[in-house]
Amino acid sequence: MIALTIAGSDSGGGAGIQADLKTFSALGVYGASVVTALTAQNTLGVQAIHDVPPDFVTAQCDSVFSDLAVAAVKIGMLSRASVIAAVAASLDRHAGTIPVVLDPVMVATSGDRLVGDDAVAALRGTLMRRADLITPNLPEAAALLDEPVAASEAEAESQGRRLVERGARAVLIKGGHAGGSESTDLLVTPTCVRRFSAARAPTRNTHGTGCTLSSAVAAGLARGLDLPDAVEAAKTYVSGAIAAANRLAIGRGHGPVHHFFAQWQ
Repeated sequence: MIALTIAGSDSGGGAGIQADLKTFSALGVYGASVVTALTAQNTLGVQAIHDVPPDFVTAQCDSVFSDLAVAAVKIGMLSRASVIAAVAASLDRHAGTIPVVLDPVMVATSGDRLVGDDAVAALRGTLMRRADLITPNLPEAAALLDEPVAASEAEAESQGRRLVERGARAVLIKGGHAGGSESTDLLVTPTCVRRFSAARAPTRNTHGTGCTLSSAVAAGLARGLDLPDAVEAAKTYVSGAIAAANRLAIGRGHGPVHHFFAQWQ
């Protein structure tokens, strides 16, 4: 099975392309990549962003799809509207019935903003309806709707329903930014809502959690799981990676989760 990540590079290795490829590998899926941006980034924050030109993003997509039998696509950081347009056009040419998971990355764990307002509008108007699943956290869901951040699970569910009404095929609202002893994600589809909960782990090392969850869902879809089962498996994997994060001692800020917790200590 082959999964393709279309996302930005994290020079610190904890999020973005690097987290996606680690996740694919940990879950038994071969990973290919299209780099949309380069970041100068570590556990303390994002120091600089260098966007990849749209025509080169297109060239990478054409190269991968023309040779590899891609079984699922995960899309992460797309910081410019022109790059979003290039990715959307590539999906139209190549993706067909391949499942697509869109993680609308907007802000890093450190709080640094990663995309401009034009990119948010393009995500909302161009790419969201092309994905089989979008995976916003609470602030990202609010930004896509231009609403305040949900303050309760009921409000989060309501925002998920509104995103479906606006064209999303399915929405996984990630609850990591909410309070409480459990982290609850909500899978909202046109026909149902499902809850996926896990106990919160006592760690500050959560860098790359969103990237990891969405790429884990894509890995499950690449392996032939249906969407609810892929989400459930991904939630279990990410919870294990977060629980094991303190085994690593990476950097002086928000360290990464332990993608290979099942393979090595």
